[in-house]
Amino acid sequence: MKTILVTGGAGFIGSALIRFLINETDHRVINVDKLTYAGNLESLLSVSDSERYHFVQSDISNIEIIQHLFTKFQPDLVMHLAAESHVDRSIDGPSEFIQTNIVGTYTLLEVARAYWNKLASEKKAAFRFHHISTDEVYGDLEGADDLFTETTPYAPSSPYSASKAASDHLVRAWHRTYSLPVIITNCSNNYGPYHFPEKLIPLVILNALEGKPLPVYGDGKQTRDWLFVEDHARALYKVVTEGKVGETYNIGGHNEKQNIEVVLAICSLLEELAPNKPKGVAAYKNLITFVTDRPGHDLRYAIDASKIGHELGWKPQETFETGLRKTVQWYLENSEWCQHVQDGSYQRERLGSIKE
Repeated sequence: MKTILVTGGAGFIGSALIRFLINETDHRVINVDKLTYAGNLESLLSVSDSERYHFVQSDISNIEIIQHLFTKFQPDLVMHLAAESHVDRSIDGPSEFIQTNIVGTYTLLEVARAYWNKLASEKKAAFRFHHISTDEVYGDLEGADDLFTETTPYAPSSPYSASKAASDHLVRAWHRTYSLPVIITNCSNNYGPYHFPEKLIPLVILNALEGKPLPVYGDGKQTRDWLFVEDHARALYKVVTEGKVGETYNIGGHNEKQNIEVVLAICSLLEELAPNKPKGVAAYKNLITFVTDRPGHDLRYAIDASKIGHELGWKPQETFETGLRKTVQWYLENSEWCQHVQDGSYQRERLGSIKE
């Protein structure tokens, strides 16, 4: 049994990772999360009673608390997911993205480095700092057949992706300069259960069920590679336990779809799974509303995930069709979770928590 310190574990991807770690492994998990608007402990209710799970509410930029946690829990692995991640919010207010994504990562790296340097030789050799990043650091693709690889030059387009690119560079520098044993993963767009409703797929599902407009930026032809979040969790565990120190692994779902295709697919599933539409709605797709595109909107992302497949034997278990069906079904069956997010009550409840 190892002790894994997960930052941002109350977020969408972080909570999926922790559910996987508690349900599918025997490791102890320390979840460190600031609980900003995107942190939701209700997403961890199914594992919060486990003796192997501990929650600590803290800002990763708080060096005193982070040092205390490393001393107290003695982690074997760090999986760093804590980040501000919404592009529109980064355009409206980039300062929080700089603080959390850059300064927070720097703080973790420095605490981890000091801790790692003092470890006994066997534990020192096994320690890993796994930094979880995004494909948005690469910018967008021009050619219809181009793919992001692990060596694609960085060309971020938004304050969010620029801050994540900066954090990636810091992690690599701490490996090159100080030999800290790091691994980086860059993933494509995640989707699945417990996704915060400001994101495209849950927003469309919940708006459609309420008869609200389904906003689509520009002409809706922006293309993304979609990765089911539970497939991502499995990939992250594979990387942190089997990946090579100093390497980067791209994680993708092999599911390129235009945004408008995604929205139409959701509408089609809802016609089947939720045929009793809101009053006045003849068809869910009639709710689609094209809105002004956002500044600096990348046109196409697509991941070449062949490296993680060849070297570590990982591949996604879900197709986009099976994953999207599971996602829509989950939102239909978990209206209480959705309601608590929409009315803000999830922020007033700190469930199953152990605070420092």
